[in-house]
Amino acid sequence: MLQSRLGARIGWSIPRHELCVPLQVSNQSCRSFVQTPILPAKPLPPRLKINDADLTVSYLKGTGPGGQKINKTNSAVQISHAPSGIVVKCQATRSRSQNEKIARSLLADKVEAQEKGDQSRVAIKAEAARKKKASKSKKTRRKYRGLEEKESQNGAEHTGGENELSARGTKDTDPQERTVNDVPPATESTR
Repeated sequence: MLQSRLGARIGWSIPRHELCVPLQVSNQSCRSFVQTPILPAKPLPPRLKINDADLTVSYLKGTGPGGQKINKTNSAVQISHAPSGIVVKCQATRSRSQNEKIARSLLADKVEAQEKGDQSRVAIKAEAARKKKASKSKKTRRKYRGLEEKESQNGAEHTGGENELSARGTKDTDPQERTVNDVPPATESTR
C-alpha cells in the first residue's frame, strides 16, 4: 500500500494553468531572474613563485598588545629574500603557521612589485581601485551638480517672494548673520 501511495504521488503533475512561463506578460507574479557571471576586464597575472633556497626564515618573539601568548612565544615570523634584500616581518595572528603564510604572500608581492613595477599584481589592483574611486567621485560630483542646478532654478522662481517680504517691512534674519549692535548688552552679575 505504501508503494501505491508513493507511485501515485510521483505521478502527480502540476496543472497547466499553474505553470509559469517566463515571457508571459499577463501573469505579473511570475518573475525570472538570470544571473550572468561578471568577468574581469583583464585577468591578473599569476603569482610570483619564490624559491625556498633564497629565503631565510626566522621566528621571533612578538611585541605589543596580546599578553603572554604574544610576548613569550616565538610566533612572529621574519622572512628575508637574499637576492633582493627585502625583509618582511609578520605577527598578524597568534599562530606561527598563519603568520608565515601571510609573510610569504607579502614578500612575494613586494618582490614582484620590485621586479615588474607597473605590471605586478599589486600595481594592477591599485590602479583598478584608483579608477573605481575616481569614477565614484565623478558620479558624485555629477549628482550634486545636477541638484545644485535644480536648486538654482527653483531659487530663481522664488526670488520674487523674498522681495515682497522685504517690501512689506518684515525682516527674516538668520541668527548667525547678526552684527555686534544686534546683540543685547550683557547684564552684570552680582557676586
